[in-house]
Amino acid sequence: MALTGERIPMTLGGVSRLKEELKRLKTVERPQNVRDIEEARAHGDLSENAEYHAAKERQSFIDGRIKLLEDAISRANVIDVGKLGGDHVKFGATVVLEDADGEAVIRYRIVGELEADLKRGRISVTSPMARALIGREVGDTVTVQAPVGAREYEILQVLWIEDPE
Repeated sequence: MALTGERIPMTLGGVSRLKEELKRLKTVERPQNVRDIEEARAHGDLSENAEYHAAKERQSFIDGRIKLLEDAISRANVIDVGKLGGDHVKFGATVVLEDADGEAVIRYRIVGELEADLKRGRISVTSPMARALIGREVGDTVTVQAPVGAREYEILQVLWIEDPE
């Protein structure tokens, strides 16, 4: 995700999770990393000190992630899904789908890019699946291009619920 001036759509739960991660990075991860660097420095020759180089790489990752989260949170366009509704799929909707074979029922929530977590059923609003679903309604069939080829799904439900976590 590029750092630009655009507003970033996020759910209440999503921005809350990003704020928690930012707090953890600043209060736990970064201080621990500083201690790790100091300890590695104490071991002497830094040119061949793998622990020092690993700690410095971790520091770079932490600082970059903090910068990204601060930027995203400052530009968040927080959307209260509890105030949304309707029959059509749009940002924040939880969509229950059945594959064309009738073998699987899946549930996805359409969220912002930084909130996406496929393991938890959260897909980015910019993903191919979300783009195929946006604007559709219960009973519609959508075709999504997947790595294994085109897949068809029927929309069984469109729900408007805020994340429980």
